[in-house]
Amino acid sequence: MILMFADHLTDWLDEARSSLTLATTPVFIIAELPIRGAQGLSEMVSSRDSLLIRINELEREKLLLKARTLKMSALIAENNRLRDLLGSAAKLQENVLVAELIGVNPDPETQEVIVDKGIVDKVFVGQPVLDAHGLMGQVTEISKFTSRVLLISDRSHSLPIQVLRNNLRFVVQGTGIEKQLELLYVNSTADIQTGDQLLSSGLGNRFPVGYPVGVVKRVKFEPGNSFMEVAAEPGAQLERSSHVLLVFTDSSTEKTLKRER
Repeated sequence: MILMFADHLTDWLDEARSSLTLATTPVFIIAELPIRGAQGLSEMVSSRDSLLIRINELEREKLLLKARTLKMSALIAENNRLRDLLGSAAKLQENVLVAELIGVNPDPETQEVIVDKGIVDKVFVGQPVLDAHGLMGQVTEISKFTSRVLLISDRSHSLPIQVLRNNLRFVVQGTGIEKQLELLYVNSTADIQTGDQLLSSGLGNRFPVGYPVGVVKRVKFEPGNSFMEVAAEPGAQLERSSHVLLVFTDSSTEKTLKRER
C-alpha cells in the first residue's frame, strides 16, 4: 500500500514502468493476433456471403427483367400484327370477324388450322379466310365454338384466280408446301411472267373477286410441252399468322339467314 501510494505521488518508477510496457507490448500484440485474425476472417466470410446473396438477387432480377422484356416484345409484335390485320379489314367492303388460331393439324399431308370461332359466331362452311397479307383458305368444318380452315397450300385446295396485269384467268392449286402454289394448265403461249400478282377472280361463287392470292415466282417452259410450269408464292403468311379475318359477303349473309330459318 505504501509503495502504491508512493508510486502514485512520485515519478521515480516511470522509467521502469516504461521499460516494462515496451517489453510486454509485443506479447500483447502476438496474443491478440489470433483474435484479430478470427475477426477478420469472420468479416471476410460474412462479406463474401453477403456478396453472393446480392449476386443471386441481381441474377434473379436480371432474369425477371429479361422475361418481362421478351413478353413486352411479344405484345408489341402482336399489337403490330393486329393493327395490320384491322387495317386490311378496313379496306374490305365486306363484314369481317377477327379470329385467333388455336390449333394446327399435325398431319404433314394436310395443310389445316383451327380457329376460335364457330356456329355461335355465324361462321359457315366455305367462308373465305384471310390474314393481313392475302387469302389463307376457307372454312371446311364448323362446331359450336371452333372451325377448321383448309389452307390454300393444301393439295386438295384449288381456286380460280386472275392475273392483275392482264386479267388472264387460271386455276391455282396447293402443293402441300406452305410457300408454294402451282398454276394449272397454263398454255405455253400465255402472257404470264415472274412477279405477276394473282387475285381471286370471283368465279365459282366461293371467293369474292379481288382478294390477293400470291405472286408468280417461277415460269418454266420446255419445248414440246403444251403447258408451262408456273409456281407462285402465297401472299398470306400461312406459317406465321396468329390472327385471321373471316369474311362475310352479302351473299354469304343471305345463305346464313336462310339456313337459320
